[in-house]
Formats: sequence, structure tokens, C-alpha cells
Amino acid sequence: MKSLVNPLQVSRFLRMYDDAAAQRGIKLSLEFDFRKYVSIVQTTPTKEPTSRIFQLDRSPIKSGDGFWMRGVDKNNEIVILQAIRLFDLSRSNFAEHLLNVFSADSTLHAHPQDSWTCIAPSAEKMTGKVCYHGDAWVRRDYRGGMPKIMTGVAFGASFAMWAPDFVCGLVPNWLLDKGLVAQYGYPHHEAGGLQPVQQNALNDYLLLWVTGEELRSRVDRHDPTKLS
Repeated sequence: MKSLVNPLQVSRFLRMYDDAAAQRGIKLSLEFDFRKYVSIVQTTPTKEPTSRIFQLDRSPIKSGDGFWMRGVDKNNEIVILQAIRLFDLSRSNFAEHLLNVFSADSTLHAHPQDSWTCIAPSAEKMTGKVCYHGDAWVRRDYRGGMPKIMTGVAFGASFAMWAPDFVCGLVPNWLLDKGLVAQYGYPHHEAGGLQPVQQNALNDYLLLWVTGEELRSRVDRHDPTKLS
């Protein structure tokens, strides 16, 4: 039996990131109505369309199995968006699930006729309660230091709600070359998380992940100095 989640430790962990956002003039909130989320995304300038993983007609999200975050500035204008959802993969794995979600008409910057595959070996090992963290967007004038804050909130809230076996995400491969992957705060990354069957390096996505035990350790041993 897994250890119980310590609410006080989680609250301290989340407060650290909430305070960091507030210092940048951003008020964060967590919400659970994904129809509202999709509507907001559709009217947010420069935000790419909602990822297939969060499109309700293709990958429904049951109540209690997901949340999304927004951040607003002093004028109550949206400057941050991201979404997180839980998958029960006790009889499957994350690689298989990706293949089910991303069919030939995938929306991840590919032509409709393209097919997608997941070849990251670690994706096949991700079973049980798997959280997917993605669809992140930050308005250009607030991008400095925000990926770490956004990931921190995703980690803390996911741990509090579900104590998952894994939290993972997908990011474009070119972010690794630019040295930006480290800003997301995931301890592991692997090529082949998602890629077109007809190879095109520009469309490759890295798989990022943290294990449940690593997540628990991070929440329990949070260090505010790491945000400075």
C-alpha cells in the first residue's frame, strides 16, 4: 500500500509556486470544466488549437479525471494556460494510448494523411495511473521562468488529487537543442515520444516524465531556493 498524501506538505509545495507566480503579477486558478477550457483556447490569440489529448469529442475527460490552470494579469487578461488529465492505464500503457488517440488525422502540425507512432521505450513501461501534462501556453511578455512554475503547479495538484504512478508530457524535439527542456523540471526525457511514420525531424516530440516516487520525493523535499 502506498503512503498517504500529506496535505500539509502539498500545500507548502503549491504555495511556493503560487507565490512565485504572484511575484510576477500573475494570479493562478485551477478549474475543472473542460468545455470552458476549449472555449477559452479558441478565443486566445497565439494559442495553438487544443491538443488531441484534450479534445472532448476524441478523448473524453470524466469528472474528477482532469483539471486546467489559467493565470491572469492585473487587468484580468489571460496570460497562462495549461491542462492536466489522468488516464487509467492499468490494462494498457502510455505508448498504446497515444496510438489510439493520434490517428491519421492528428492535429499536431501534420498533414491529415500522416500517421503517428510512439517508439519511446519508456512509454511502454508507463502503466497504472498516468497523468498527462500539456497544452501549455504563455503570453510572450510573461515567458521568463514560467515553465518551471507551471510544471510545479501541475506536479503538486496532480499528486494531491491522484498520487499517480507517472506524470508525463510531450514537447517538440527542437526545444532540447535550444536548451529549453530543462526549464520544464522533468528529470527524464526520451526521443520518439510521438513522431510521424513518414519521418520529419521537425515534427518529432520528446517524451518527458517523472515517476510517482520521484514526484512524492519532490513534494516532500521542496526547496524554495530552486525557483530563484
